Amino acid sequence: MQQDELTALIDKTATLMAQYERRGGAIDARLQALGEVLQGLTRQLPEVVKTSADDAMQALPAEMATVMRNDLGQSIGEYRQRLDAAGHDIGKASQDLAGQIGQLQRLHRRLVWKATGTVMLALALLLAGGAWLSLHYIQIIRDNQLSAELLQAYNGADVTLCGDGKLCANVDTRGVRRGENRQYLPVKPR
Repeated sequence: MQQDELTALIDKTATLMAQYERRGGAIDARLQALGEVLQGLTRQLPEVVKTSADDAMQALPAEMATVMRNDLGQSIGEYRQRLDAAGHDIGKASQDLAGQIGQLQRLHRRLVWKATGTVMLALALLLAGGAWLSLHYIQIIRDNQLSAELLQAYNGADVTLCGDGKLCANVDTRGVRRGENRQYLPVKPR
């Protein structure tokens, strides 16, 4: 059950990471495109203003040139104000975006640490379970070794089943008696 939950958590983490990378890539691409557009406008502005002013100055008489310069100065001032406001808005949007990217990076770090911790815990549980199983089976092997030694002794002895379900043995009556009361005699080999 825990393995399924761990797998589900890892899948969710991987999905979040993929979404984070996609969103981060899309945001980077948008910022790059906006920066290029802004640079292009900044490069074109002086040339457009100059061309416009030159055309107007050549077409109008000298008296109108003074009026146009005043009007053009006012228009340029307004345009500069608008450009400054747009630049301020872009700067604020960039700062907001940088804040969101920072939040996503912190979330990403937390997710990486959580995933690493989960993997480490799972590995520790697997190692503990493996050690327990090893100790358990070592004990079973030891128990079976004793049984195997006893079975080897039975196989080497001249022993058989009697008719009433009891064990009968061909004993060596001349052998050395053993036991507390010296009641056991050795069994002859087959």
